[in-house]
Amino acid sequence: MLADKILYFLRNLKIEASIPKGVDVLNPYQQPEAWELCTQFYQKYYNDSETRRLIIGINPGRFGGGLTGIPFTDPIRLQQVCGIKNDLSKKPELSSEFIYKVIAAFGGANQFFRNFYFTSVSPLGFTKENKNLNYYDNLTLEKRLRPFMKACMRAQLAWGLHTDIAFCLGEGANYKFLHAWNKEENFFKEIIPLPHPRFVMQYKRKLLDSYVTHYLDKLSDR
Repeated sequence: MLADKILYFLRNLKIEASIPKGVDVLNPYQQPEAWELCTQFYQKYYNDSETRRLIIGINPGRFGGGLTGIPFTDPIRLQQVCGIKNDLSKKPELSSEFIYKVIAAFGGANQFFRNFYFTSVSPLGFTKENKNLNYYDNLTLEKRLRPFMKACMRAQLAWGLHTDIAFCLGEGANYKFLHAWNKEENFFKEIIPLPHPRFVMQYKRKLLDSYVTHYLDKLSDR
């Protein structure tokens, strides 16, 4: 089952490279509570052999995937939408809020997760001075992470996920990196960029419905 492959992958995530001074790694999969929540989530939504298309983010943040272990899923959405109770702090995370609006518009969690699998260029997140750090914000970090990120992407694609099209969350730095990286590695035939959820929630909230529609058009038109 796909759930077993995902959980094995997450459980064994480890960065062997030297991390720049002052940068800390977020690895929720080593935390008992987060691991239990991940197990429940993936066994609920991915306990089958169906293939999916990837939606690729940057790297997990402190209040979403870096806390629950589930990309773009904060403790609120995990409990209220996915029906998985948890004792984590119920602090909302902007990207999660937007993504779950898209999920609702797509037909709900069961329908969405049957078709898509969230991952990130780096499946583990980073912080510096207690703030989220993107892999591309530190060139030394990005360079040292490349073998880890490549191994992670290859491992996930080996499950039989679709490689004709992948979706990139972010039309700026994340897409620029992923597009160039894909030219080198030939992971996918095509990568389609989508506006990053945090960008939408911070700067385009008044146009929220139109951005949800834009996501649906891109995700459904395949």
